[in-house]
Amino acid sequence: MPKTLLILLGPTGVGKTDLSIDIATYFESEIISCDSRQIFREMNIGTAVPDRKSLQTIPHHFIGSHSIHDYYNASKFEIEVIERLDELFQTKDIVIMTGGSMLYIDAICKGLDDLPDIDHQLRQSLMERLESEGITSLLDELRDLDPVYSLEVDPKNPKRILHALEICLMTGIPFSSFRTNQSKTRPFNILKVGLNCDREVLYNRINERVEKMFAEGLEEEALQLYPSRQLNSLNTVGYRELFDYFDGKLTLEAAKEKIKANSRKYARKQLTWFRRDPEITWFTPGMKAEIISFVSQQLQQKNHM
Repeated sequence: MPKTLLILLGPTGVGKTDLSIDIATYFESEIISCDSRQIFREMNIGTAVPDRKSLQTIPHHFIGSHSIHDYYNASKFEIEVIERLDELFQTKDIVIMTGGSMLYIDAICKGLDDLPDIDHQLRQSLMERLESEGITSLLDELRDLDPVYSLEVDPKNPKRILHALEICLMTGIPFSSFRTNQSKTRPFNILKVGLNCDREVLYNRINERVEKMFAEGLEEEALQLYPSRQLNSLNTVGYRELFDYFDGKLTLEAAKEKIKANSRKYARKQLTWFRRDPEITWFTPGMKAEIISFVSQQLQQKNHM
């Protein structure tokens, strides 16, 4: 039987976690989390990590496996997940991957360009320059080193400017020369199932989830992480708004409402990204039986090909 990676994707708050556990239970499989923030062990409440019971029901991978102090990106995720899939496919015919991190999903499906590892001292020095000189200075240097990419990059996105500048300074080669945009061939089938629901229902789910996070101690979790707020891993909805509250820029209620608004905004961004992909078959969260039937049919078809 051909090995299959089933990707259960969709906007934040739509209900992927519970459904992925049901599907993994049915197919006697395991789950790879494709969430760029659940991977950090210090961030649990604000990233809606599955509860202890869920984690004990089905083996999960890439949840709490790294620290916020680790340098991590989609390229590292690609390498580590492909290695883990090689191991899991030794005993499993189907593995479930679930999450909503768009670039991380693309990294597994299509692959990313092979870029060199970043020197941590260089990254730290550039971060310090960003603090002292501002983003304009770094963008000016990027224009000198890589005029092609400097025309493409969002001038208000320090993360991408920093990353491109790191590659240029480390290698002496323009960042744009590494970007081939060629999809890699995977030794397994990929099946994509999308979850979505009525926008009003989704927004209500998001708002309720934020309230639940606060009830579970999100404010206290964010306060513990506040000393490390400069880390890129913490530049995340649910934390940065509370950091503004701790800085006296927002009231607590305003921070909570801003988390809800930014979460809804992120959901719209996810859906815009996913709708470009014709390979996704869409369902609503309550269609568990239909999804399992669809996946079973697809597996049977591929088994007879």
